[in-house]
Amino acid sequence: MTTSQSTATATSGDQRRLSALAALDLPRYVLLPGDPDRIKVMAEQWNDAKIIDLPRGYCAAVGTYEGVRIGAVSTSIGAPSLELVFTDLARLNVDTFIRVGTTGTLHADIATGSLIINDAAVRLDGTTHLYVRPEFPAAASHEVTFALVDAAAAQGLTFRVGTGATAGSFLAGQGRPAFKDYRSPEGDRIFEEMKRAGVLNFEMETAALLTLARLYHLRAGAVCSVIANRISGDWGDNGGIERACRVGAEAVRRLAAWDAAGVRSGRATLTLEVMKPV
Repeated sequence: MTTSQSTATATSGDQRRLSALAALDLPRYVLLPGDPDRIKVMAEQWNDAKIIDLPRGYCAAVGTYEGVRIGAVSTSIGAPSLELVFTDLARLNVDTFIRVGTTGTLHADIATGSLIINDAAVRLDGTTHLYVRPEFPAAASHEVTFALVDAAAAQGLTFRVGTGATAGSFLAGQGRPAFKDYRSPEGDRIFEEMKRAGVLNFEMETAALLTLARLYHLRAGAVCSVIANRISGDWGDNGGIERACRVGAEAVRRLAAWDAAGVRSGRATLTLEVMKPV
């Protein structure tokens, strides 16, 4: 093995995953659920779906949705895991990423089963500060965000758009009691601060996705189903996961149509002129 080959392998993580994803021939549009079981929910909404298992418990799929090739790869839990999957996909020329996740809301009036579309996220993930200074924004692509909003609205779904917070911890870091009811003063402080700032929700991957995509001039957005209300204490899917998966696929359908129209018009950035109803 040459030095350059050795370096490439060392910086690409698990070569088995990268090789399997390359063989799957993913399209440019990929959905990113955390839970590998959500891949099956997505594939059931597509045509001609093919699902493969990947090393270390990951899962991936390709298929067709309303005539558009679509892919999905699970990212597991947290920013470090998403970082690896995202990097593999970027190496394989994927350029549009949509996180389809679950989340807990910080607003009493947001019901479980509804959707949150994050157009930005507070970077509490513990990973992205190793890439770029904290002031660099975790901001979604306007094109992906609008595709998600349009898809959710067209289906008559209940959703909210705004800023989320990506935590590096599921328990203490989000102000939850941990083992033996241990509470972190810093986690409790962050929870109260995010509420005061009007942050919509806590989850664990969005800020990493949005930051990395913006650093590499790629497109990304996020839609999450609310499975917990941190104010009322309510828990439950209530069909939100299936709806979020459908919104992700419908957003891809819109982006594919808009991208094709943009090419025909010679516009590199999508505008209302080419983002017509589809």
